[in-house]
Amino acid sequence: MGLAAELAYVLDPACFAVDALGFDLDDWQAAALRSAAPRQLWLACRQSGKSTTAAIAALHTALTVPGSLTLMLSPSQRQSGLLYRTMRALTTRLPARVGMVEDTATSMTFASGSRIVSLPGTAATIRGFSAPDLVIEDEAAFVADETHHAIRPMLAVSGGRLLLLSTPFGKRGHLWELWDGGGSDWERVRVTADEVLRIPRAFLDAERRTLPPMVYRSEYGCEFTDTVDAVFRHEDLVGALDNDIEPLFLEVA
Repeated sequence: MGLAAELAYVLDPACFAVDALGFDLDDWQAAALRSAAPRQLWLACRQSGKSTTAAIAALHTALTVPGSLTLMLSPSQRQSGLLYRTMRALTTRLPARVGMVEDTATSMTFASGSRIVSLPGTAATIRGFSAPDLVIEDEAAFVADETHHAIRPMLAVSGGRLLLLSTPFGKRGHLWELWDGGGSDWERVRVTADEVLRIPRAFLDAERRTLPPMVYRSEYGCEFTDTVDAVFRHEDLVGALDNDIEPLFLEVA
């Protein structure tokens, strides 16, 4: 491998994915990998390639930032293990072997000192780590809010990146709150099934006919729909609020 190619891999994660790992990236994947945003929300349907893209980001960080720490977490250890195994399989695609001092079912340590660790999504397991360079929160809509809140202080000193990826799961929880009102600090990416050419149109047409509309819009359209047991729609509740109305009773000190 020439010096120019190595430099391109370091500077361009999408180039690394295409040339070193042999992937044919979708436009959104290439853009997401190249993004320098420290806070990212990937709202993407299933089979969109979001887990593979996150695994590429993890491996690229480990290989290009010596001594880095990448944490992968999901609602359960089993789910975290799936993402970790996706990343682990990527190492077999590399054009040259990389030195490792540890390679287990839940963690990998490179000769450069970089580590990738898979964790279940509980606040207790996360608090033992500090100053990560990258935190990937997979299936973020199903990760407990207290777990997400435990992640945030870990990044205060390191300035590491925080990546949340998921399909939506109703208008609730930290994923919905960040997507709807997290401000400009977060880069938002939405990938619907209609944008994924690998998913046959006939399949989507059949799903649209047979699934409840709310489920289809959530799973394939990546919409934050109201929960099934909701009495009122979220937008109706928000529309009923008016800050200009004087309260009937003044607060008594």
